[in-house]
Amino acid sequence: MFTPQGPSLRELTVQALSSVERGYDLLADTFDATPFRTSDRLLTAVARTLEPLGPFDSGLDVCCGTGAGLGVLRSVCAGRITGVDFSTGMLTRARDSHPAADLVRADALALPFAPVFDLAVSFGAFGHFLPDDQRTLFGQVHAALRPGGTFAFPLPAPPPVGSRLYWTLWGFDAAMRVRNAVRRPPFVMYYRTFRLADVRRRLGDAGFDVSLAPVETLGRREDGSPRCRLVVARKPQDRPT
Repeated sequence: MFTPQGPSLRELTVQALSSVERGYDLLADTFDATPFRTSDRLLTAVARTLEPLGPFDSGLDVCCGTGAGLGVLRSVCAGRITGVDFSTGMLTRARDSHPAADLVRADALALPFAPVFDLAVSFGAFGHFLPDDQRTLFGQVHAALRPGGTFAFPLPAPPPVGSRLYWTLWGFDAAMRVRNAVRRPPFVMYYRTFRLADVRRRLGDAGFDVSLAPVETLGRREDGSPRCRLVVARKPQDRPT
């Protein structure tokens, strides 16, 4: 991330000491030059996995940031696409890349939408929500979908216990917990609070029917399991009375 196009170490430090909203406002102009931006490889793989699950008309990107996921919606949705985020800076960058999209500044925990969307997606944002907030978030997405609508997002396989990546993520989460214990406002960003079993339960509690689809173009691990799964949460159709 320390390239001429990306943020400096000082800028990242200032961001981490800010609130989540203020931090992303500060990072917006250089965010796409960091590893935090969802890779094009993952976005393309998710779009291919979504295609046979449609058709979809209108689409919503929850916590859209600079708009990387809006391209996925554009490729699989026939109708209007909308991005929602609470960072003005990130939405400004999204507007530059996707001028035809509807972009709304709002808190994902209080989405200002009627049930009008056929598909909702989200990429890389769930670490910003503590477990209780994840329940609220899923409920808000459920309320924004039409009956029969789909909420889909990629969930990579966890790193092997004891691997370098495992300890890196563990150390990052530990550092963030220390930071949030001694400084306000908190900067909520944890990598190890989004486990598949918990996610399925919370989606079910929100009213979704949940299934998993392997993202095959990203390959499989040595044990044969997918390197990444697409979590597919469907809002049930209205039942006739």
